[in-house]
Amino acid sequence: MTARPTPRSVGNVTRGTTSPNRLRRMDRWIAAVHAPVLRRSVPDGSRPGSGHRPPVAVDLGFGSAPWTAVELMQRLRKVRADVRVVGVEIDPERVANARPYERDGLSFVRGGFEVPLPGGARPVLIRAANVLRQYEEAEVAPVWARLCERLATPDGLLIDGTCDEIGRRHVWVALGPEGARTVTFATRLASLTVPSDLAERLPKALIHRNVPGEPVHAFLRDFDRAWATAAPYGALSARQRWIRAVRALAGEWPVRDGPHRWRQGEVTVGWRALAPRGG
Repeated sequence: MTARPTPRSVGNVTRGTTSPNRLRRMDRWIAAVHAPVLRRSVPDGSRPGSGHRPPVAVDLGFGSAPWTAVELMQRLRKVRADVRVVGVEIDPERVANARPYERDGLSFVRGGFEVPLPGGARPVLIRAANVLRQYEEAEVAPVWARLCERLATPDGLLIDGTCDEIGRRHVWVALGPEGARTVTFATRLASLTVPSDLAERLPKALIHRNVPGEPVHAFLRDFDRAWATAAPYGALSARQRWIRAVRALAGEWPVRDGPHRWRQGEVTVGWRALAPRGG
């Protein structure tokens, strides 16, 4: 049954599945890649003399328990100690259940894609994990546009991604106010048979495009081939095999990161190379 949102709340109530440490790979990537923005951020809308206003990050659709918001704050505060995290949920019962976990720098509010923040603040980060996967593909682009409009410009970051229940496999799209930037594939390498295992975790914008003739399908096909060619390095470790496979892949696809991220079981590719045809 779908709960009825308030008139101001935009979106639908999700299944709400969550568990501790589920989003660790995504969070660590955000903390590493977005660190320069967090450190220099001055919140949009602050004026001289208005006092100190720390940057705000949003955990959109945190689900039936607040663990992901708590963990996001802990990880981001290793980068910038005064960052504030706001958990946003459209289900009022989930918000009420999360309120006991509020503390300095962490709060919970009811809302949806309008991202209601006190004082109309603009967030430097919106993380929407396992949210849009439950919508129709045609709904994704309008939601992306709406969320990107809420970002602090020009450095705000929107993450739309999907992962499995225990956080072994993730795929996410990173967007800025100008639109989609990159796609990141991340996995626990010991659990991987072939890179295309990650196809089942493609976000909604790509999951239905993993078919012949679409760029994401060609990318995963080439990744599997590079993985097979790198098989001898598996005798050293799955990590070494992944690094060699990604290095080969980088000769044909616009890989945006380097060995330091590859060692984490990640690879980031430019969005335009994987974007749906006609999209």
